[in-house]
Amino acid sequence: MNKLIIDAANDKIFFMLIFNNSNYSVSHKNSKINYERLALLIDEFLQSKKLEIKKISKIYVNRGPGSFAGIRNSLSFAKAIHLVNKIDYYCFSFKDFLSEIDIKYENIPNLCEKFNVKKNLINPIYLS
Repeated sequence: MNKLIIDAANDKIFFMLIFNNSNYSVSHKNSKINYERLALLIDEFLQSKKLEIKKISKIYVNRGPGSFAGIRNSLSFAKAIHLVNKIDYYCFSFKDFLSEIDIKYENIPNLCEKFNVKKNLINPIYLS
């Protein structure tokens, strides 16, 4: 099962790919240009691992709190991929996992399952 984690809510735009029992990650500068290029950045990341978006089984997106532009663009990307490729997405917040001591990105899929984060539901938390 191939999983993609997207976090564009914080200081950096971060992607993690979990497949073949391995984790791969990359981060980019948090900037307006990169928000506009989010889909291209994700595609480049997947291509670097010789993986196509349709081979992803689940997408996990940080819904905030954080940057309005980053959250909006990452959620829009996940929704579009869901509509085109029928890939389920999960919108998590690190606040969902407050009882956890050590939260790592590679644990997000298991935490979403443990805390019953709903799939295909968007409920962003923007910083004002």
